[in-house]
Amino acid sequence: MTHTFLADLTTALEKHRSMAEKALDQVGDADFFKSLDPESNSLATLVKHMAGSTRSRFTDFLTTDGEKPDRHRDQEFETGGDDRGALMQAWSYSWDLMLGTIRGLSESDLTSVITIRSEPHTVQAALLRALTHEAYHVGQIVQLARHHCGDRWQTLSVPKGESEAFTAQMRAKFGTDQEQETP
Repeated sequence: MTHTFLADLTTALEKHRSMAEKALDQVGDADFFKSLDPESNSLATLVKHMAGSTRSRFTDFLTTDGEKPDRHRDQEFETGGDDRGALMQAWSYSWDLMLGTIRGLSESDLTSVITIRSEPHTVQAALLRALTHEAYHVGQIVQLARHHCGDRWQTLSVPKGESEAFTAQMRAKFGTDQEQETP
């Protein structure tokens, strides 16, 4: 079951990454750097913060504190002068690092204890913390990208009004003809 946890976690993170990247691909450079108000994050800020946090957490994941001395979190929320290409390169690096690290873990690693800002976490708890953090910000990215795209938005999920057809397709794909009863 532990192996399933790592495989399921990797799959979930890959889906989140794909969703965020599909949303970001729909947004032009001007909207990438635009925030809704002075207190809101732009897409660029979210990308920069996620890249910085993920790089820090997953560099030497099992052996060093997740808050690296070279990380300056407050600067992740300042995007003046940033380049979209460089931010996306940092994003890709951090996601690749995280996913590669997780793929390299074993069952026995899950109960090991690591620290994040000196606070002890089991590896499994730290991984769940990372999943939650990524999911939270991916949701923000999707919502903000959708806002900026308006009528040009291409849905990343089941389109409105097509739920029943989608469910029928899934039943056909997985060989179930009827709904399963809820326990």
